[in-house]
Amino acid sequence: MTDALSLIDEWGPEKTVVVSHRRTGMKGVLVIDNTARGIGKGGTRMSPGVTVEEVSRLARVMTWKWAAVDLFYGGAKAGIVADPASRDKEAVLRAFARALSNEVPREYVMGLDMGLTESDAAIIQDELGDRGAAVGTPEHLGGVAYDKLGVTGYGVAEAADAAAQHQGLPLAGSRVALQGFGAVGSAAATRFADLGATIVAVSTAHGVLHDPSGLDVGALLSARDEHGDHFVTRHPAGNALPSGSELTVDCDILVPAALQDVITGDTAHQIKAKLIVEGANLPTSADARTILAGRGITVLPDFVANAGGVVAAAFAMDARYSGFRPGTASIFASVSARLRANAVTVLDEARQQDITPHAAGRRLAEDRVRAAMRSKGRIPLG
Repeated sequence: MTDALSLIDEWGPEKTVVVSHRRTGMKGVLVIDNTARGIGKGGTRMSPGVTVEEVSRLARVMTWKWAAVDLFYGGAKAGIVADPASRDKEAVLRAFARALSNEVPREYVMGLDMGLTESDAAIIQDELGDRGAAVGTPEHLGGVAYDKLGVTGYGVAEAADAAAQHQGLPLAGSRVALQGFGAVGSAAATRFADLGATIVAVSTAHGVLHDPSGLDVGALLSARDEHGDHFVTRHPAGNALPSGSELTVDCDILVPAALQDVITGDTAHQIKAKLIVEGANLPTSADARTILAGRGITVLPDFVANAGGVVAAAFAMDARYSGFRPGTASIFASVSARLRANAVTVLDEARQQDITPHAAGRRLAEDRVRAAMRSKGRIPLG
């Protein structure tokens, strides 16, 4: 079992709250990492395997993500230990929201992550009787429907395009492999296709679909609607491959957009892509990034590449108590502009300092957070 005190460093967490409810069996955790730049904001996930350490790591990613895109919220994350497919999901979710009523929404605003849907965000608002308690609600309730709009995946493709251009790799005609074809992966695939890239592999939990000559994204979306995640084994086009092989197929750009910790040191030796764009949070290990850098493979960090969701969340945060729905055109324009500019800034800094993009991006985010902490008297002057 992880000792929560051992997770504290110079940045945070500022608060870790573990909650439970006997009647529903709910167990969960909220980690507020660093609020020097604003109130804690990050997604809430539901999974049987949620741990305090996992949520702490993700809260720290949110700290860097908000700072990297220069938006004024703090890093936080929440997790519920439960099966999102359970018929008791709503009761567990309501118990979790009630247990955190002291922190939500004064210190933390809930959002969507793995296992939660737009309707779940509405349930949280209902349970606490506060429109400000959660963002990501359905459009008909005035929310910014992240998954329906596909803002995170759209931003991943926009950041990838900027990074590819920076590396002298035109996106049009480039071969892209995607791990994950959920809300992020499918939206990224759609935008990649719009930008002229060729999708050569996609994966779900049930396997990999690969075609070196290219897969039709529209047909993939239709097949997923019909077969769910099993479409990778039932689609007539391409070849079915075992899970994990999408990471090592021949391609120009690899987008891990599913789970964390999937590219290890061993995997890094086998990757053929020239550019890796982290669509998921924490998909690469430190050892893997060192190996990839030595092989000349650029890795665009998660807190840069997948920050489209936090840009959209900033719009949603502004609109929590408004009678007006945020305009989607301005959201997409801001996602594109901020992520493209940030990708170039981080890659330029990495090249100039001869460090990895992860190190360059972290340095940028840390400088912004440290400046805020110093101004608010949270660290010693000097």
